[in-house]
Amino acid sequence: MRVLTHRLAALVAAAVLIVLGAAPGAAQGFESALARFAADSFGETDKAIAEIAASGHARAQAVIQALQDGQLAFDPEKRTIYIRESDGKLVEAATGRAVDPLPDGLKNVRLINRLRRSVEAALGSLTLMAPDPARRLEAAQAVFRSKDAAALPALEAAIAKETDAGIRRALEEARAAVVLYQGEAKEADRLAAVALIRARGDQDAIAMLAGLPGDAPAEVKKAASDAVAAIERQLALWGAVQNAWYGLSLGSVLLLAAIGLAITFGVMGVINMAHGEMVMLGAYTTFVVQEAIRASYPWLFDYSLIVAVPLAFLVAGLVGILIERGVIRFLYGRPLETLLATWGLSLILQQAVRTWFGPTNRDVGSPSWMSGSFEVGHVAITYGRLWIICFTLGVFVLLLVLLRFTRLGLEMRAVTQNRAMAASMGIRTSRIDALTFGLGSGIAGIAGVALSQIDNVSPNLGQGYIIDSFMVVVFGGVGNLWGTLVGAFTLGIANKFLEPYAGAVLGKIAILVL
Repeated sequence: MRVLTHRLAALVAAAVLIVLGAAPGAAQGFESALARFAADSFGETDKAIAEIAASGHARAQAVIQALQDGQLAFDPEKRTIYIRESDGKLVEAATGRAVDPLPDGLKNVRLINRLRRSVEAALGSLTLMAPDPARRLEAAQAVFRSKDAAALPALEAAIAKETDAGIRRALEEARAAVVLYQGEAKEADRLAAVALIRARGDQDAIAMLAGLPGDAPAEVKKAASDAVAAIERQLALWGAVQNAWYGLSLGSVLLLAAIGLAITFGVMGVINMAHGEMVMLGAYTTFVVQEAIRASYPWLFDYSLIVAVPLAFLVAGLVGILIERGVIRFLYGRPLETLLATWGLSLILQQAVRTWFGPTNRDVGSPSWMSGSFEVGHVAITYGRLWIICFTLGVFVLLLVLLRFTRLGLEMRAVTQNRAMAASMGIRTSRIDALTFGLGSGIAGIAGVALSQIDNVSPNLGQGYIIDSFMVVVFGGVGNLWGTLVGAFTLGIANKFLEPYAGAVLGKIAILVL
């Protein structure tokens, strides 16, 4: 076994030295190494693997990979080596050129377990220095998980050559994992490896440190145990931060859905059970806009949400005005009848959408600028959620400006505070009622645009948010927009922290009771 380990280490070291400074005549060395496969001898195959890995040739990795996959073949008469591709075609191993017609009498290059280990070591050394950064990172992570001592020379050379800071860090962590599990390594080196793996601070690091062999020195074991405890404390802290972020994300959704209700219920005192359907109409407007853009102007898809926002506001706002003019205005001062009427309207709107678009979920795509994520510590922040939070706060600020500094806002506040006095001052209260209801419904439609990015667009979309929206408005104080803001984020964060202990439904009930 010791001889085999030294042999693998020598193989990898030779590969690294040649890759770092390819000697003249590498191409000839590669071709002569290929010819060894035609000898159909395990000894010659072993030499071929070492020489090909050390050649630095552009085709080296493809040949070794084909050998591992059982796709390397040779012509016993011409001593030419070929690679069988997955589609049944044949290419020359040395050049990659397709072969047609296919020669007869080809034999596969055989492997035994000893040679398979040589192949794995050769592939590891080649991949650690691959031109593609993603492949180098993947190789470093694979070595970290495998803790293969034979890869240590390749790791040392790759670390010395690597210029990318992130990949270099991954290579150093892989080297630390190998050293930590290497029985003959010095205690000081193993302690340094523990410190480096501890700095990684994730679940893989915990598994690596917790699985330390029982024959490790006591000092190394103690350092590993302390590191595991420190990482667990750190992960618990980052878990709380992650929950807070999820809570802010949920709170922004609740705020966006509840702002419109804060106007219709908080300002006008109307219990609008069809508010969720205004959200649903906004989401379906987004779907229609995207379908139209896909069909006629596909290059504008990244701007589809920008186009959908004003249209969703208009569609939901106009439906809201129709509801107020056709139903609500006859029921002011009769809350029970208003509740029943708007609940019936919500069912009508759901069925209308179900008839027109079908009962199944509709796919609303995300533009490229809302896709992807980035990490802060151990917290993953998606661009989509971040944009929704910013969008929600922007809508909130615009609504405050409208209510505070515009004529419509002044008239809305006047009618709310004293309808008779406002009418005596020449304000058309019926017009303000319709516009106020339309404004609240329009903002709900805008909420539907945002929700289409994170939830299923279906006829039942609004039903999932109506109760939460009422909770936010009541919790924040009826008619108080700032209270709605605080209430939405408070309920969102509290709900996320309660979910692990009570579940989503029980957590919501607990918040409602409190």
